[in-house]
Amino acid sequence: MTLDLDLLRRAPKVSLHDHLDGGLRPQTIIELAAEIDHPLPTSDAAKLADWFEESCTSGSLVRYLETFDHTIAVMQTEPALRRVAREFVEDLAADGVVYGEARWAPEQHEQQGLTKAQAIEAVRDGIAEGMAEARAAGRPIEVRQLVTSMRHATPTLEIAELAVRYRYDSVAGFDIAGAEDGFPPSRYKESFDFLRKQNAHFTIHAGEAFGLPSIWEAVQLCGAHRLGHGVRIADDITIGADGKPVLGELAAYVRDERIPLELCPSSNLQTGAAASIADHPIGLLTDLRFRVTVNCDNQLMSRTRLSNEFRLLSEAFGYDLAKVRWFTINAAKSAFLPFDQRGHLIENVIKPGYAELGV
Repeated sequence: MTLDLDLLRRAPKVSLHDHLDGGLRPQTIIELAAEIDHPLPTSDAAKLADWFEESCTSGSLVRYLETFDHTIAVMQTEPALRRVAREFVEDLAADGVVYGEARWAPEQHEQQGLTKAQAIEAVRDGIAEGMAEARAAGRPIEVRQLVTSMRHATPTLEIAELAVRYRYDSVAGFDIAGAEDGFPPSRYKESFDFLRKQNAHFTIHAGEAFGLPSIWEAVQLCGAHRLGHGVRIADDITIGADGKPVLGELAAYVRDERIPLELCPSSNLQTGAAASIADHPIGLLTDLRFRVTVNCDNQLMSRTRLSNEFRLLSEAFGYDLAKVRWFTINAAKSAFLPFDQRGHLIENVIKPGYAELGV
């Protein structure tokens, strides 16, 4: 039986892989675009939501990337970044998320004169406003930033240095994002080496559009603490003559080391990593007890929320609320938070929240 969406919204959840520039409200895009005379496909919010989802499901990479041209275009000033970050937090809280990490690339928000540091501070302030409003509404939530370098750009230490500079001021860690094919994680090895020396956290987009070599580099050359997507680790799992799964050396290592997988089911369907939710490797990886977490990736582009992702998984795999609790605790264990804060989140927020729901 599929879990009820309202029940899932009441369940405490943790979001680790969610792009700030992929989670804007359509009406916000329209209003911010009007302020700067930026042309949009339509000025009707419902139709714009349709356009984003259809473009990202079209199978055309050009159309998919065009969607981000519009969201990034309206996120070039401090007020705009504050608003987008505030609303992002409010939307997470309304969906029952109790901890979230918003990833975005400061280097993409300098078109109107902001420095990267000013952009980070604007997002920081918006996140703080969103948390305060959510708390006042009776939906307390903690949200941090993950600052990202674009992997196709010329490698630089600047974003990694900013991640360390703001590590106690809303920034939880570092990431690289963008096209995997042709832009391996090792291009940013200097950044990852620097972050390790600074005892800082980082995740790496790997194993989404490109396969096992990307994951191997992220883990073994760069030392990823988490894998952004990582869905292609299933390529290293075969079925033996006895019908049982056989893990290759890389898959076994990732599982043994409990390296978290930031899986994003609906988004993976759009990018072709799976043909349907029922065919998604998350079922196999969950059965094999990898450190699986469930995420949205881009809420606007996939027209989804975390509760909806769990509803889809429940429908496809029969997962009950106890399994949602398991995914959520996996994510909380994997959050870029100090140990005691992760413990508090699990013991004082997540477990009591599920206990109230009978789990």
